[in-house]
Amino acid sequence: MRWQIALFALIRTVFNTAYRMIYPFLSVFAAGLGVDLNVIALALANRSLVGALGPFLAVVADRRGRKVGMLVGLGLFTLGAALVWLRPTFPAFMGMLLLTTLGKYGFDPAMQAYLGDRVPYEQRGLALSATELGWSLSFFVGVPLMGMLMARGTWMTPFLGLMLAGLLAAVALFWLVPREVVERADRPGMWQNLWSVLRYPPALAGLATGLTATIANEVINLIFGVWMEDVHHLSILALGGAAAVIGAAELSAEVLVGGTADRLGKARAIRIGLMGNTLAALAFPLLGRTLPGALVSLFLFFLTFEFLLVSSIPMMTEIMPGARATLMAFNVAGLSLGRAVGAVLAPSLYAQGIALSAAVAVAFNLLAMVSLGYVQRRLTL
Repeated sequence: MRWQIALFALIRTVFNTAYRMIYPFLSVFAAGLGVDLNVIALALANRSLVGALGPFLAVVADRRGRKVGMLVGLGLFTLGAALVWLRPTFPAFMGMLLLTTLGKYGFDPAMQAYLGDRVPYEQRGLALSATELGWSLSFFVGVPLMGMLMARGTWMTPFLGLMLAGLLAAVALFWLVPREVVERADRPGMWQNLWSVLRYPPALAGLATGLTATIANEVINLIFGVWMEDVHHLSILALGGAAAVIGAAELSAEVLVGGTADRLGKARAIRIGLMGNTLAALAFPLLGRTLPGALVSLFLFFLTFEFLLVSSIPMMTEIMPGARATLMAFNVAGLSLGRAVGAVLAPSLYAQGIALSAAVAVAFNLLAMVSLGYVQRRLTL
């Protein structure tokens, strides 16, 4: 299991590098494609809506096994990365966004269900937080590496590296992860699992918690690169360095979750993260006037968000053990929808100033606390 968890973390680093590098280099990709910021923001909103297909992809992991579900996700990702390298146009870029995201949202629930099947709930916070290192490492290592590749090559160069990484990851997963024997006749069908999630209130409240917290994060996440350029005039390499600061914050959060969430209780850890994230959002208008203050604000904001998000994953795996992969796919869909809503809101909010972006983030965090309170009242998690 240790080698498998390490492999999952590395694969998720590749997935998340492709997913997250768009944000700090938003203006670079827009210039390379010959489109403006609003067009890229709309493309990102469409990308996030792909997460709505996650529950339907979950049928692969439920009916044919977790390993097959993960391999399907890797195949979609690799194909998407190849598109831009082979044909660097805006339609190909859109295809890349959709396919790599679909691959990520196929892989993640299958992997989380795989660990949920094998790791006791009392230890699951540690196991899943280890795989979440792929999220922080993508910003701490992956995105700065993409910045270096673009600085030495062109805006298209990173996609060749991502395509090759996807191929290598598929080979490693095929050899290191055993294929389980699946008795499909004994498993509920896709529509049974979908309906069981949609009619279970604690599951819906858990999904609402992730949805609203992610909207709060995205209204800042989408525009932080543009904000840093506008206020502090950072270069491409410096934006990559700012991404590394965020990666360090998220890495710290994942280590904290691994050490504390199982002891605190997952729901309590989420609430602590939401309160901290609210305070960090309020700091943006005050500290962001100087470069050190802006970096501190970013560090705290992403530290607290990652803490609450990683704490929520083991909680969600236990809400409906009988439909684990389907609920985790719904969770991915909810987070994706949150990013889509945030991507639509972010440019217009930022046009009025960073203070309004921060205020809206606070409002959505408060909604997340209300939803979480319902889960805590119904279940002991």
